[in-house]
Amino acid sequence: MATPDVITVGRVSVDLYAREEGAGFLDPQTFAKSIGGSPTNVAVAAARLGHHAALVTKVGAGPLGEYVRHQLRTWNVDTSFVGTGDGQTPVVLTALDPPEDPKIEFYRGSSAPDTQITPDDVPEQVIHDTRILWMSFGALAQGETARTCERWLDLRARHPEVILDLDYRPAMWPDPGRAHEVALAAVRRSTVVVGNRAECEVAIGETDPDLAADALLAEGVRLAIVKRGGDGVLLATTEDRWTIPPLPIDVLCGLGAGDAFGGALIHGLLSGWTIPEIGMFANAAGAYVATQLTCSDAMPTIELVEDMMAKGT
Repeated sequence: MATPDVITVGRVSVDLYAREEGAGFLDPQTFAKSIGGSPTNVAVAAARLGHHAALVTKVGAGPLGEYVRHQLRTWNVDTSFVGTGDGQTPVVLTALDPPEDPKIEFYRGSSAPDTQITPDDVPEQVIHDTRILWMSFGALAQGETARTCERWLDLRARHPEVILDLDYRPAMWPDPGRAHEVALAAVRRSTVVVGNRAECEVAIGETDPDLAADALLAEGVRLAIVKRGGDGVLLATTEDRWTIPPLPIDVLCGLGAGDAFGGALIHGLLSGWTIPEIGMFANAAGAYVATQLTCSDAMPTIELVEDMMAKGT
């Protein structure tokens, strides 16, 4: 098989999105079904933008696992490395309470299949040769997957590009101290790091965007990206930095916007764009998904992102 342009590693789930804006889990709700998990969404986003994207994860045996594979193939994501592990495919419930910061309930069990990835699940040459290895921080949290991801980060040896997504979920970690230790070690083996202010605090001990960017660059990162919520996003190198302002939108669901940003970041890097070009395109991709209910289903094409950019200007 041809080596994928990008490989993403980590969580997968079947997601149920409440349709009722402002309703909490105690209220009557109806749900829309999709698939999710940050690295899963990023793989879908990159594939939607025309790249050969492969997801490395595991699902449970049974219909939910088959549903995940079916949906990924529908979106042209390479499922060669979507294995079957012990236990059930995780399920996630989401309530739009409020829309910009939805409430999430994870049903993953004590050892979800996506924590059972082993080095034998992907040939080392494929991990070495892919143009972009996208590592979700959550993949470094638990089980055999964490040990495998540490090995793959060592194998890459910061060979461009290794992108670390600081996808911090407290429930996956024993305590913030352990999360910080693992995050810092991963930062030191990555070329690009992406995170919001809270995630940067866990990883690098800074919440101020400029100070967080400084700290990441000091650890050898080539490109530091700090998401500032309603204040836009900061992109920084050792030579320069840029702040991309937010686009004016009506948020329907805040979930998935960061993953759309990630897929667009991959697209820009693979296309050889300048960093400001990447930032503007990725910002618009995230804004588009924030206006949609679900995550993976909503990942935009190039044309949709360009249309969102045009509306924003």
